Order: sequence, then C-alpha cells, then structure tokens
Amino acid sequence: MQPMNRTPLPRPRRARRRPARGLAAFAVLAVFALCASARAEVIAEVREALSSGQLETAQKLIESARAGSGATPEVAEAMSWLARAQLGRRDFDAALLTSEKTYELASKAAQQHPLDSERHLPIALGAAIEVHAQALAARGERAKAVTLLRGELGRYAKTSIATRLQKNLNLLTLEGKPAPALALDKYLGPKPEPLAALKGRPVLLFFWAHWCGDCKGTAPTIARLRSEFQAQGLQVLAPTQPYGFTSEAQDVSPEVELPYIESVRRKSYPSLLEVPAPVSTANFLTYGASSAPTIVVINRAGNVILYHPGRMTYDELKPKVEAALR
Repeated sequence: MQPMNRTPLPRPRRARRRPARGLAAFAVLAVFALCASARAEVIAEVREALSSGQLETAQKLIESARAGSGATPEVAEAMSWLARAQLGRRDFDAALLTSEKTYELASKAAQQHPLDSERHLPIALGAAIEVHAQALAARGERAKAVTLLRGELGRYAKTSIATRLQKNLNLLTLEGKPAPALALDKYLGPKPEPLAALKGRPVLLFFWAHWCGDCKGTAPTIARLRSEFQAQGLQVLAPTQPYGFTSEAQDVSPEVELPYIESVRRKSYPSLLEVPAPVSTANFLTYGASSAPTIVVINRAGNVILYHPGRMTYDELKPKVEAALR
C-alpha cells in the first residue's frame, strides 16, 4: 500500500513549482526591462542637455552613467552624441578625443554584445567613426580621414554601419569621379536604363525610402526640375530599397514589402510615377545612402558633381542641375 501512496505525491509538488518558476522568470524579465529602460535614460538626458548647449552637463551625465553601469551600449551612444555636438561646434580636438573614447567604449561593449544584436551599439560605433573622419577632414587631414574610413569599412563591411561608412567615404571622394553603376534587376515604374547608356545626358539620382517624410517633401522639387530640364536631356532615377517592414507589420520579406513600397510610391510620389525606381539594397550601399533622401547629380561625362545626403531645396539643387547640363 505504501508505494501507491507515494506515487501521486511528486505530481502536486511539480505542479506547484511550475508557476513559481514562471513567476521567477517573469520577474527576471521585468527587472531586465526596467534596467534597460534606466540605462537608455542617459541617452535622452544627454541629448536634452546638448540641445540646450550644456556640453559640460552632458559630459557629467555620461561619466555618472558609466560609473554606475559600465561600458554599456547606451553609454556609448550617449557619448557619441557628445562627439557630434563638439563637431558641430567645430571643436575638432574635443570631437576627436570623444570619438576615440566612444570607439573604445563601443568596441569593449561589442565584446559582450554583437554589433547588430541591439540598436544602440551600431549607432555609437558608426557615429564615432563618422565624427572622427569628419573632424580629421575639417582639420585638413583629408587623406588620413579617407584611410580611416576605408579601413573601418573593410572591418565592418557585413554590418549595419557599412552604408553609413560608405556615405562618409563618398562625401570625401565621390565628387569628380565616375558614377558607380546601379543594380537594375528589380524596379518599379518604367524600366531603367544603365548609367553607362545615359552617358552624354545629365542624370539626377533621388534615393528615397517609403518611411521618409523628407523624401516625400523633396519629391515636388525633383519633379519640378525634371519638368524644367527634361527637354535638355535631364534623366531622373529614383532608387529605393526594402527595409524589412511596412506600416502594419515588422520583419516582412522583400516580396511582401515590395507591393507596399509601390503603394507608397503611388500615393506619396504621384509626380514621379514616370521616373524609374530601381529597388536594391546594393545601390544604397554603393552610394552610401544611409540618409534619406540622398541626392546625386551626374554630368554629361558621367561624373558625379554633387553628392548630398539629406534634403535640398529647389534653389539649392537647381544650380547643380544646370551645371550638369553644360
């Protein structure tokens, strides 16, 4: 009779332990989320201080966070914002020093967190390299900046910061050089011609993203220039790429995203529907189009005469297009 009494005993004990383990796991996750949120606060605090011009306050916030949390990705990103503010003030020595510290901190954090395993580390590392290169170039050390960017691009070619590094390299080297070829296998709208076939005609490249408000705001300028100079041979291409999400879903495949991109194109870019829109991630990497929009003007000889990440007004862009017509 004794064995029969023992048999059911383990069952209720196991049943009681299961919720305990579940509650413990939930508690651990809750604490982890709370700690992550607290660590991320330093970024908001530092950016708020910098927006008010309080660089010393931002520095103290970073030092305090680093003393409390160590070399976290959040602290590294906060430090990268300080480096950018110093660069904006043209305090190149300070920007170089802070970008070096950011790079060291981000590299240390990358030993525990793979670069693209979370969102703060790529921002920190990419900004550190960008600021360092831009500060060197501003001090007249352009060749040194180019060497730095090429080395880091080789090191991080397969990561999310590659396009950003290519952008900075293009800013220093692309103008005056032949325009790189575009991948044209996939496209929306009319079939695009290769850039080699367009040689002899000026070309305006308008890199855009389906989520980009500045791109939508710039589209009328691009359409106006196309209308004004099309008779003189101006060709416009509007490259885009998939980003892995839509307005309704995350982590979608390119096949799912492409119809969504087309719907955005038709709704938000009606004046550019006759413009070929190549769809390729490779094009964005080649042209370093990590900023949306990115605008490129190519002259009749096939050389880049303008490489501009970011929005441009009609008055800013028109003289560049006119120069490409000569």
